[in-house]
Amino acid sequence: MSYISKKQLWAGLVAGTLILSVGDFAPTVAQEIPNDFTEIVRQKLPAVVAITTRQIIQDQTTLNDFLDPFDSRGLGPAQPQVREALGSGFVISPEGYIVTNNHVVADATEVHVLFSDKESKPARLVGRDPATDIAVLKIEPRPNMTTVAWGDSDAMQPGAWTIAIGSPFGLGGTVTVGVLSARSRDIQSGPFDDFLQTDASINRGNSGGPLFNVRGEVIGVNAAIVSPSGGSIGIGFAVPSRTAQSVVDQLIRTGRIERGFIGVRLQEVSPSIAEALGMPGPMGVLVASVEPGSPADKAGLQSGDVITRFNGKDIQSVHDLTLAAANQKPGSKATLTRIRDGSPQELALTVGQRKDEEVQTGAVPPPAAADQHLGLSLSPIPDEARQQLGLQPGTTGVYIQRVAPNSLAEEGGLRPGDVIVSANNRNVTQPSDIQQEWSKSRQQNKPILLRIDRQGQSLFVALAAS
Repeated sequence: MSYISKKQLWAGLVAGTLILSVGDFAPTVAQEIPNDFTEIVRQKLPAVVAITTRQIIQDQTTLNDFLDPFDSRGLGPAQPQVREALGSGFVISPEGYIVTNNHVVADATEVHVLFSDKESKPARLVGRDPATDIAVLKIEPRPNMTTVAWGDSDAMQPGAWTIAIGSPFGLGGTVTVGVLSARSRDIQSGPFDDFLQTDASINRGNSGGPLFNVRGEVIGVNAAIVSPSGGSIGIGFAVPSRTAQSVVDQLIRTGRIERGFIGVRLQEVSPSIAEALGMPGPMGVLVASVEPGSPADKAGLQSGDVITRFNGKDIQSVHDLTLAAANQKPGSKATLTRIRDGSPQELALTVGQRKDEEVQTGAVPPPAAADQHLGLSLSPIPDEARQQLGLQPGTTGVYIQRVAPNSLAEEGGLRPGDVIVSANNRNVTQPSDIQQEWSKSRQQNKPILLRIDRQGQSLFVALAAS
């Protein structure tokens, strides 16, 4: 279970629980509602699987222990340990493709799926997308295997019934009922958040389970809950099928994800900014900078423009435009409305291909592999981020994507967005360079010296394992 303290979000490692939407209420036309949900459960339960994973941990399992190559008794190098976790998934095709959450299978060395009839089968990773927390597994097909179909998450309205079936805390076949509470929730877990919210009881063991409508179609994939204590309080989130189906189809077809890119750095329009720009009030998003040669640059966008619409839809926040652009197929045509000097104007552009490493997510482990000793998640420098980072042309290094809370890196002052230029006075170009130098420093019992580029400014940071 992943805990996001800022929002008290538990990314539920919740095995085998799926959520079934059992009715959409129209405001004037009543729909037939079943007396109970036994038939839906009977039909869909065989398609739900529990997912068990095993991960080999070379050092101790706590973050602080990662800094010590010896065990707590001082008897020599710590022995590799096995970490097991639970999750959920659902079968979408007779060929044996299974959908789950990325965080359920990330870093796993072994994955098995357990069906409701207790048969267990090994699974291989087809592909995964950390940005949307979706992953696809493949098993050898079973005879007459029950599958489920995708539904239309955009047709779901707040108030529709939902049913969860699965294995919270390992209790297989558990059924809970709720309603769809809200749509398009941004819980700040990633750049493409667009969650469905439900109050059906979701607990540890439910992550990766499906969310169905009354017709038995999957309209979401459970991914996270809000919880101060780790248990359900009736606020759960699911990736909508509109997003999940697109990601799954691409992973099965190519093993990677294509997302749209227009090449702008954005910020929200505050009341004071709106007033300064002569606007009647906050609306749209402000273009802070435009990447040279990007689709936005070619279309004529400039710093200081305010984008108010994209492909006919109002843009009210940075998140709105980020999501809208990412959902466009690279090479497709798009239109946007910008305000410059108080006058609106419609522009046409050709959407580009986003190149950041997190979306290239086939079965090969992604470049943003975590160095658990330092508490860093590293990758090559994203091309489109160079201007935003203030990097000089030709600058090489390794990009810090994430810094683990309470880690050695956080204590040393490292931040997401920093670029490590050198380690122990050796120029670095890939995450493995950092790992090699860190290993050398530990063997020599001395700090690792990192030279950092932070928004064009250079500084040194020394991190010691003691």
